[in-house]
Formats: sequence, structure tokens, C-alpha cells
Amino acid sequence: MSGKGVPQAGAPVDGTGLDVVVIAGTWHDEITDGLIAGSRRALDAAGATWRLVRVPGSFELPVAAKAALDAGADAVVALGVIIRGGTPHFEFVSSAATDGLTRVALDTGKPVGFGVLTLDDEAQGIARAGLPGSEEDKGYEAADAALRTALVLRELRGE
Repeated sequence: MSGKGVPQAGAPVDGTGLDVVVIAGTWHDEITDGLIAGSRRALDAAGATWRLVRVPGSFELPVAAKAALDAGADAVVALGVIIRGGTPHFEFVSSAATDGLTRVALDTGKPVGFGVLTLDDEAQGIARAGLPGSEEDKGYEAADAALRTALVLRELRGE
């Protein structure tokens, strides 16, 4: 985790009129709550309308994201925490969540802010969760990316 190369936000985002669904897993509450708080800060600052829904874990993020976008949301912010263990489960869940969310974005033509942390240990998650003392705020970054992409897509579509 270097944080090197992180894009500078530039002009504030005006998300007025955008409907965003934040979908978060329920594993690793402290980290996930930090990610949600970061997303909330970005969405509130942009003036977007948003709501939070919870799913059991990161594996369930893609199906919930697809449902939200099919129901009319302009964007989704997917938040999850996957910590490596001693079995291949980490690779399977990480791959399924990543591939599934990519497929949802491409199939719907709508942005999915990717805030799924794939970690070796809990300390890495705390450093990325936007908590006091954290080095990064991945929840904020995922929401900001979803908003900016939604606005780019509107512009490209002439809306």
C-alpha cells in the first residue's frame, strides 16, 4: 500500500440529481464502517441522493449491484473487506467479487465504484478505511470515482 499515484481530486463533484446506492458487506465491521463513512462524506459533499444497503459479504456485492442499477440507480459504490486466510477461499471470493462487479458495470453501462479491500491482515484494512490515523480513505475514493464516472457517461451520452 503506497498511495503513490493517487489522482488528485481536482474540482469538486456536483452530483446533484444522481441516485447512488452504496452496497456494503457485513464482515469486519470496523473497516467496513470506515469505508461507509468515507463514501457518505463524498456523496454528501457532492449533493448526490444515496442510500445504503447491506449484503452478507463481498461475494454478494455483484448481484445486489446489478439489482440496484437495473432498478434505476445511476451508480453503485461496492464496499467489502476480504482478508487472506490459510485456504484458497480468499482468491475465490476476491476474484468472484472483482469479476462480478466488472461484469455488472459493463452489462449495465453504469459505474460501479470499487471499494473492495483485499488484504493480508486487518491492519492493512484499518490503514485504508478512512478512520482516524488511516493513510487512505478507500470508501471516499470509491464513491468519488463512481460519481465522476456517472457524470462522464452522462456527458458522453449527451444527457
